[in-house]
Amino acid sequence: MKLDQIQLNIQDAKVDLNITEPKQHIEQPRAQQHIEQPAATLEIHHTDAKLLVDSSQAYRDLGLISNAESIQNFAAKGQSAVMEGIARRASEGNQMMEIRKDNGRATLSNIAKQHDTFEQQRLGITWKPSIGSVKIKYQEGSLDIRIQAQKPKIDVQLGKVVHDYTPGDVTGTLVQREKVETTVIKGE
Repeated sequence: MKLDQIQLNIQDAKVDLNITEPKQHIEQPRAQQHIEQPAATLEIHHTDAKLLVDSSQAYRDLGLISNAESIQNFAAKGQSAVMEGIARRASEGNQMMEIRKDNGRATLSNIAKQHDTFEQQRLGITWKPSIGSVKIKYQEGSLDIRIQAQKPKIDVQLGKVVHDYTPGDVTGTLVQREKVETTVIKGE
């Protein structure tokens, strides 16, 4: 024995949607701005400072002397240096007379060694003024500064915002209705 069968046919509904997009436009013009800064007022008052230097004692300590005395001192030093040079050359001459005794090797090398040494020259300044010989006196000055600041003047005019909005829209149309059909098939 066969059973009856039910056959279903289903058809979905179809909808056609028509969508209009919303539109929005926003615009803001630039703000108008004006800034003005008045100049500050500056006043400066001062009294000069004074620096007094007395070096007369230092000059005396240094032995600053007249031209004639200075020339005499330099002449004496020059004469002494010449005499030392003459004595050295006479001594070297005596040593050279003795060259025959040792074939001249030791004598010439000794003279060369005497000339080979380098004596560092001293500076011409060999004095030093006594401590406290330069007297310094300082009188301080004064300084008065006055500043009067001015506030800035700022003027701002904002531009109004322009806002344009068109809302969107959705409309629907039923293109096909839903449908359900049933059919019974008899089983025999």
